[in-house]
Amino acid sequence: MAITELRLTLEEFLALPEEKPALEFFRGKVTQKVAPDRTHSMLQTMLPEHINRFARPRELAMAFTELRAVFGNEGLVPDVSIYRWDRVPFDADGDVVGGNAEPPSVAIEILSPGQSATSIMEKCLGLVEQGTEIALMIDAKARVIMDIRADGRVRALRGSDEIDLSSILPNFDLTVDDVFALLRRPAPDRPIDRTE
Repeated sequence: MAITELRLTLEEFLALPEEKPALEFFRGKVTQKVAPDRTHSMLQTMLPEHINRFARPRELAMAFTELRAVFGNEGLVPDVSIYRWDRVPFDADGDVVGGNAEPPSVAIEILSPGQSATSIMEKCLGLVEQGTEIALMIDAKARVIMDIRADGRVRALRGSDEIDLSSILPNFDLTVDDVFALLRRPAPDRPIDRTE
C-alpha cells in the first residue's frame, strides 16, 4: 500500500524512521511491504537456509532476508537477496559488515495475499534494470515462479522446471518443486535437501 504520493528524494526516504514491515522507495514513492502470512514467512526462512547450506561452505554466495538495497534512486528490501561471495563485505575479523547494500546478484520476491502481482513484477524488473542478474517472483498459490533475467528474458516456471542459478551457484540444483517442497512437513524417512 502506498504510504504517500509525495515525491521524496532518496536521502529524505533514508532519513525516515524504520518501520515494520519495512518501507521501500521505488520510482519516487514510499510503500510499505505487506506483512507476510505463514506460507510467505516459511519460504522466506527456508529458501535462504537451503541456499546457504550449499553456498556458504563453498564460498560462492550468501543469502539474506529483508536486506535493504540502495542503488540508483531506489531503496528496496527484497524478501531474499543472494550476493556473490566477492560482493559480501567482511571486516578484518571476518565478520559481515552491516549497512545498506548494493543491488543483489539474485533478488527473490514472494507474493503475499493482497499484493498485486503486477507491482511485484514491476519491482523485479526494476531490480534487473539496476544490476541484479536474476529476479524471481514466487507465487505459492499458483505454484509458479517468474524468472526475470537482466538480458530481458522472462519465463514462467512450474513443477520440475529447473531454476537456473548456475551463473552464481554452479552445481546447485533447484526446481520449482524443490522450492515448494520447503513448505511441506518432512517425512522422517525422506530427506528434503538434495544439495548435501
